[in-house]
Amino acid sequence: MSVLLMRLAGPLQSWGSSSRFARRGTEIAPTKSGVIGLLAAARGVRRTEPLTDLLGLEFGVRLDQPGQILRDFQTARSLDGRHSAPLTYRFYLSDAAFLVAVGGERDLLDGLAEALDRPRFPLYLGRRSCPPVGPISLGVHDLTLDEALTDWPWLAAEWYRRRAARWVRLEIIRDARPGEPVTETVPDEPVSFDPAHREHTWRSVLRRHADITNDLAERAGVAEHDPLSLLGG
Repeated sequence: MSVLLMRLAGPLQSWGSSSRFARRGTEIAPTKSGVIGLLAAARGVRRTEPLTDLLGLEFGVRLDQPGQILRDFQTARSLDGRHSAPLTYRFYLSDAAFLVAVGGERDLLDGLAEALDRPRFPLYLGRRSCPPVGPISLGVHDLTLDEALTDWPWLAAEWYRRRAARWVRLEIIRDARPGEPVTETVPDEPVSFDPAHREHTWRSVLRRHADITNDLAERAGVAEHDPLSLLGG
C-alpha cells in the first residue's frame, strides 16, 4: 500500500463537521470531508461533479501542533443600513499543524501529489479565509497508513518544539478498519459536494497515540521531569 502525506499548517484553519446557521464551529483536526474537498479542488473537480475514486481513500491525521481555539464574530447590514443580519460566531484553530495521510493505489496518489503542487483551484484549510502556509504535499511513500503516522518526523514549528520535552505523545485519528474497536463515529464521510444535494455519511474512527522524539529539546535545555527522583533509590 502507498500513502500520500500532507502538511496542513497555517495561521488559521477551520474544519467543521456539523456547523449550522449562526454558529460555525471547528473540529480539533482536519476532517476527511475537508481533505477530500481539498484534493478535489487541486484536481479541478467542480462541486457538481462526482468524487469517484476519491471516495475510496483511507484517511488518517496526526495532531503535531494542536493550536488554540479562536472565536470570531461577524455582523452585516443591508445596503440601505435599515436591516441587520443575525450575529454569527465562527471558530478557528490558530497556529496549528497536522500530518495528514491518505492511502490508496499508487497511480492515483501520484496524480494527487502532482495536483497539489499545481492546483487547478485555490486550496484552503477548511474555509476560504484560511490559506495554507508552504507546500502541502510531502510526497507519496510505500508505507502503511499506520507506519506513516507513527514514524514520520514531527512537523511542529521550531518555536513549538523548543518548548517541548525530549519525547512527545501525539494523537492520531484514523479510519477504523473492519474488526477494530470503534472509538467514535463522526459525520464527515463525503458523498457529494453538490450545493443542491450536499451529502455526508457517518465514519467510524479510531484514536491512538504515537511517541515522537523531539530533536530540539536537548539544544533548548529541556530535561525530562521525573518527580519520583526526589524519593531516591
